[in-house]
Amino acid sequence: MKVLVSACLLGENCKYSGGSNLDPRVADWLRREGHEAVPVCPEVLGGLPTPRTPAELVNGAVMTRDGRNVDAAFRRGAALALDAAKRQGITLAVLQPRSPSCGAREVYDGTFSGRKVPGMGVFARLLAENGLRLLEPGDLEDL
Repeated sequence: MKVLVSACLLGENCKYSGGSNLDPRVADWLRREGHEAVPVCPEVLGGLPTPRTPAELVNGAVMTRDGRNVDAAFRRGAALALDAAKRQGITLAVLQPRSPSCGAREVYDGTFSGRKVPGMGVFARLLAENGLRLLEPGDLEDL
């Protein structure tokens, strides 16, 4: 089965800081289950550079720490990634927690203080609205 995966979890240096969120549990789970990873970074797909200014959801829009509205880029990338997932018949995604794109259960609160609140990133929400099952790396241990 093909599984959509936040590219940063597989070691791709697409995180806002220029690094990754490499999580060996993800690659191990994919290999163990015989799944094929389809890596995606909706922020990069939306045209944002790496590295880039940190962004959080502020009143429903994605804003950078310095006050720039980057919501359109986040949503454009999310739509492109969803289209790719649909074309490939993907029904499951493993996403980076807390991201303004990929957070499936909680996101940072928009104050850039490190506080988290229940909620979903724009990409995660779009995937869920289109019927994809969303997992985070910590969920893989329980499968």
